Amino acid sequence: MTFLTQLAQAERSNQSLVCVGLDPDPAKFPLHWRGDASKIFDFCAAIVDATADQAIAFKPQIAYFAAHGAEAQLERLMAHMRANAPQVPVILDAKRGDIGSTAEQYAKEAFERYGADAITLSPFMGLDSVQPYLRYPGKGAFLLCRTSNPGGDDFQNQRLQSLPGAPRLYEHIAQLAQGPWNENGQLGLVVGATYPQELDRVRALAPTVPLLIPGVGAQGGDAQATVRAAWRGTAQHTSGPIAVNASRSIIYASAAADFAQAARREAMALRQTLQDARVMCA
Repeated sequence: MTFLTQLAQAERSNQSLVCVGLDPDPAKFPLHWRGDASKIFDFCAAIVDATADQAIAFKPQIAYFAAHGAEAQLERLMAHMRANAPQVPVILDAKRGDIGSTAEQYAKEAFERYGADAITLSPFMGLDSVQPYLRYPGKGAFLLCRTSNPGGDDFQNQRLQSLPGAPRLYEHIAQLAQGPWNENGQLGLVVGATYPQELDRVRALAPTVPLLIPGVGAQGGDAQATVRAAWRGTAQHTSGPIAVNASRSIIYASAAADFAQAARREAMALRQTLQDARVMCA
């Protein structure tokens, strides 16, 4: 089953657009585990089990594991998700971007060691830095396009004067992902919810690719505006799927022993908000 098929099936079965981001910071764990990096797996597995029927995808951020020497816990978590939430695809948030032979090793890490269904990538070094990931049939790759951080303006919003019509860099990336770079339909784009106008523009330029949309929740992106900008749907046609990511607002919804139940409530509330917005846009 391809990543896109998994994503579409999770959207239908869970009636959800919510991507649950797994950014485990022991300093923010519930009080009984506070500061204990050995509990990273336990914390994340509890969140996964509590939200598996509310999510279109899970997105573990690799830095939060590697910083604590918890790669073995990440492997264990990936196996846990495959066993206990097989209907929900997993996007490894790694934002890799390097040349050929090194990219091959990063791809092997993501898809063979960890068994991810998709990965986030930086396209800055060009197509040859992306191709090693696309050699894994059925796997997905989300290219950073218009990110939610303020510094994204430094490069992504600049015009490429050498190209006809002088598109902005993020617009050019969207066009590449919709067209010449996406021969096997494996590419998606990362576009922040904090820039709804640019999100609308990306959807216009790349109508069929999946969008991973961070920035809702702790970063202040508006969930309803996000759906209006990114989702296109009628009785006859829908655009590429969207996965609206929330991390801190879900996983740190409570610092008490009920943290998993609180995460579930937060995921359910966001799921309903996104569903209501989608109905209004249809």
